[in-house]
Amino acid sequence: MACPLQLFGWQVAGKYFDGLKARKILATLCNKSGITYLPPRAYCERSFAECDEWVEAGQEGVIEAATSVSAQFENLPKPPYCIAYVRLGGVSTAMVNFVKEFDMSDLQAASARIKPGARVKVKWIDKPEGKATDFYYVLA
Repeated sequence: MACPLQLFGWQVAGKYFDGLKARKILATLCNKSGITYLPPRAYCERSFAECDEWVEAGQEGVIEAATSVSAQFENLPKPPYCIAYVRLGGVSTAMVNFVKEFDMSDLQAASARIKPGARVKVKWIDKPEGKATDFYYVLA
């Protein structure tokens, strides 16, 4: 009986990526536990109930964890760059993405700015295509 769950999982992902095309970051809510998931999930990790509602996440949030990257990795940007887990407004969990548009020439100073508790805003690319790279974070 794996097919229905897999199909439902793809339906959740499809709705999330369609939302990105419209410059909306959509999360799922489990009304049984009250947890709002981003990235969206089909089922709640706490109650094991189906996430039964969609909500739009805020366009600002708080860094939960972050790192500055100075080594080159295949299929990723040329370093240095920063990635962070951010809990956006109205959401219970954190979503990872790049933090851009700030000076990375001094990695130690940059790392001091990109720390838990720092506020960020979502910034969209010019023409969203329904991909994870349609948005990124900038310091607020």
